[in-house]
Amino acid sequence: MLYEDGLIGQLQAGLQGVLPAWGLAPDTALQRLVVSENATFLARPAGGPPLVLRVHRPGYHDEAEILSELAWIEALRAAGAVETPRPLRTPSGAPIVSFTAGGMPRHAVAFEHMSGREPDAGVDRLAWHRQLGTIAARLHAHAKAWRRPPGFARKRWTFETIAGGGALWGDWREAPGLDPAGRALLEALHLRLEAECAAFGTAPDRFGLVHCDMRAANLLLDGPRLGVIDFDDCGFSWFGYDFAGSVSFIEDDPLVPDLRAAWLDGYRSLAPFPPEQEAALPMLVMLRRLQLTAWIASHAETPTAQALGPAFAQGTVALATAYLA
Repeated sequence: MLYEDGLIGQLQAGLQGVLPAWGLAPDTALQRLVVSENATFLARPAGGPPLVLRVHRPGYHDEAEILSELAWIEALRAAGAVETPRPLRTPSGAPIVSFTAGGMPRHAVAFEHMSGREPDAGVDRLAWHRQLGTIAARLHAHAKAWRRPPGFARKRWTFETIAGGGALWGDWREAPGLDPAGRALLEALHLRLEAECAAFGTAPDRFGLVHCDMRAANLLLDGPRLGVIDFDDCGFSWFGYDFAGSVSFIEDDPLVPDLRAAWLDGYRSLAPFPPEQEAALPMLVMLRRLQLTAWIASHAETPTAQALGPAFAQGTVALATAYLA
């Protein structure tokens, strides 16, 4: 369990103690926003703008990886490639503040608060997926041209680290709701995806630095603006994996083919997306679904995993049945 009982309170207390590092009063109100890979809080200083504080979980990203994420965000903002909150440094210029909670060192970073709301059922989903496609095209163009700073380090999201023996989010076989028949079917899916990913390859025209998690929960709509937040999972993977991320947890939605067409339409309004990469999108969506099936098991204490429960793995089996057919 990433966040056992009582740890969130310890994280909040530890974070409260280092608020002065960002020039905030120690009694600044903190509101818990999200508990997922990390624990995220909203600070509301009296008489000042709110800011978002993210406490990283230990053992996922090291300090070099966190600094690399922040460096890419700052470069994207400077280039006008995406609207995303500005990382905030302490008055002394430090991008990371560390403290101890739960007997372990914790790294925390701060961002400007961005207005807006997550796209929901009341929003034209095709329209924002088209807009998301244009954002992905700009991100990928920037990643291809950007001269990364020395020491830049982010994870590689390949079959091995997504669903294979080195899967960073755990083993999909541990997911609740899998019976022996379902597990056997997903084993067949596992083998097929492994072979398909190997055949697709990681040539530079299809594999590079990507966001990896541009799902609705990491988007903020405010009028015509679609902001992107949470680059915590950014790393090196297939460019098409950014589409797979956009349909995370809703891979069985009948609208997904239309969302894919809208995303491609937006992307191709700015940059080519070759037919062979388009043909790989269903594979990448299925791979992402298998990764999330593992995530449900390894993050069982999070509200998202608890809300989805055993039905999510059963849905993965249904999707795999159709995919293998």
